[in-house]
This record gives sequence, C-alpha cells and structure tokens, in this order.
Amino acid sequence: MILKKLIILVIIFAMVFTLVGCAGSNTVQEDLESGKEPAAIEEKTSLKGTYVGYSWKDEAKGVEFEDATQYIETILNLDEEGIIEDAKVRFFVMKDGYWTMRQSGNAYVELDYSIDPTPAHGGEEYKAGDSMFKVYTSDMMAFYAVGVSEDSTTALVMVDPITRYQFEMKIPQDFDLSLPVGQMTIGSGLTVPTVRTSGSRAAEWDGLAENMILNISPWSHVVTKTGALEGITEDSTVQEFLEAFGVEFENGTAVPQDVIYGYYGTGGWNGNMNAIADSLVGKDAKEFTSLIDWSDPRYAGAINEENVFGVDVASGATGTVQNSMDTISGATVRVSREATSFQRALVDAGILQESDVIIGKF
Repeated sequence: MILKKLIILVIIFAMVFTLVGCAGSNTVQEDLESGKEPAAIEEKTSLKGTYVGYSWKDEAKGVEFEDATQYIETILNLDEEGIIEDAKVRFFVMKDGYWTMRQSGNAYVELDYSIDPTPAHGGEEYKAGDSMFKVYTSDMMAFYAVGVSEDSTTALVMVDPITRYQFEMKIPQDFDLSLPVGQMTIGSGLTVPTVRTSGSRAAEWDGLAENMILNISPWSHVVTKTGALEGITEDSTVQEFLEAFGVEFENGTAVPQDVIYGYYGTGGWNGNMNAIADSLVGKDAKEFTSLIDWSDPRYAGAINEENVFGVDVASGATGTVQNSMDTISGATVRVSREATSFQRALVDAGILQESDVIIGKF
C-alpha cells in the first residue's frame, strides 16, 4: 500500500515538472515571436581577461610574422565590461640575431675628447662627419649623452628629433657660459650635426645655419616641453642648459665626470610606447576600436581593398598617420602600426574580426 502511494506521488511530481517546463517554453517562444528579449535566454558574456595583438614590419609586403625583423606587441587587460584596466605596448627589433626591445633604454657610450666634431654631408650623398661619441643602442630617439674631461672640457650629444642627426657641442673650460644657448647655432660651429641616426633624410645645413637643436623647426618644442630640458629656452644660458643634463659647476667651471646618457622629451621609444599605453587605460574597448579614426577622409582614402593603409595613395601626404607632437616624443610617430597591433588584441578578445583590422605602415 505504501509502495503504491509512493509511485503515485512520483508520477504526480513528474507531471507537474513537465507542465512547468512546457509553460516556460511557451513563454520563451511567445517572447521570441513578439520580438522581446526573453530573460530566460539572456546571456552576459564577460570580457575579463588578457589579450594580445601584433603588427610587424613589411606585413603589407607579404612577410609572415615568423620571418619579421621588427614587431609591435600590444597587451590589454580588460574587465568584465571590456574596460581597459591595463595596457602595454612593446616594440621588438632583431639585432645581430637576437631579439631586443627597441625601448629598452640601454646604451653603451664611448667618448673621445681629442676629436673635434665636424658636420656630416647632409645632401643626397650622405657622408658622416667626425663624432666625439660612439653609441651602441637600439633606441636613438631623443637620446643624449654628456661627459666632462679632466681639463673641464664638456662634450654633449643630442639626437635631434626633426632631422634625426646627432648634434654635438664641445665646450672648453674657458667658454663663456653666460652665452644664451640659442646662439650656439649650426652656422657658428658650436652645434655640429655629425651623424645621421635613422632614415634617409637629406639635410642641407646652409639653410639651417641660424638654427640649433631648440629651434630646428616649428615642432622643436617637443625638445623642451617635458623631461630633462623642461623650462629651458633659447634665452637660457649655456650653463643652465648643461646643468639640465646633469653637469655640475664649481666657480663657473664644469666638474669632471664620466659620460652619462639618457632620453629627453617624453623619453625616447620607451616614452612613446608608454604614452600610447597610458592613453588606453580606462577606455571601453567595445567602443574605442582603433588608435586612429579611420573615418577621417584624409586616411580613409588611403586604405585599399586589402585593408592596407598608405600603399596605394596618390599623394605622400597620407603615407603616414602622425600622432600628437605634444604627447609623443620625436618628430613623427607612425601610429598606424601601433593601431594594427591594438586592433589585433581586440580580435583576440572577440570584439573585432580579423577582417576589421587595418594594416598600418611599418
């Protein structure tokens, strides 16, 4: 008798469960037919995680990633909603068969005070001049080095972000340190462009005879806007200029010191990459899907059918995309390559498709 009652109860429970399930199914079906968003099937996918993207040199020319000699890596940490909590942008280059970070900031510098710097031939047939410095580093952007000899001769080299040349100053012990640094022009022989550090840019010094590193072009404000030379102007004295680089003086004479080096402005490639990364933190990766607004007509017309930017353009004006001179160190930054890497991190996160990625200039 008891067994019979238990069997009946099991059958009743099964019938109730089936009816409730059917009722639920009918409600969902009705919601779908009415166009509603049924709560029963609503899903929320978390974007929390770490995502990585890459761009690499000559990808637009068909070079595969594993064969590249330079690449940029973007690493994004997203929260559940897709807000960027942390970002890293890293630039790798192949040197002598080994990978190194372009923004490592490490350098080896040799300084020979016996050499008097002479200008490079900056025309179409480039030829380096005589330099007091031998610099071994993967990062020459905004690089400087300075030393003081035992006889208080000061030697300074700065890589100019506009012309990409090493500018050198050799200042003897008896030099008039009260001279405004703006008077140390190329034409005076006190600022000497000795070696071209990158690119193939020609620079004719006759046209720049009245200029020096603080006023080579309208964009030279990046030299003094931030960093070691912040606050230095053309009216600053030579002593103030050298003190900004760490040279010490006693009774108007430079104190002997070993050569030191660093990066002025935003801080070379490391400053560049960090500035880009910092600008991403806090942004919604679902909405902010590129470092560049590709809808801008200046850029949109330079994207071909393969989503490659800057190769099929009638004018060189859109050959590169420039980032702000006020936030990124150096004369120009082709952020389209960083944009590619960023977009690929969003592909890794499932926010974009690979077909959405614009292949930038690299």
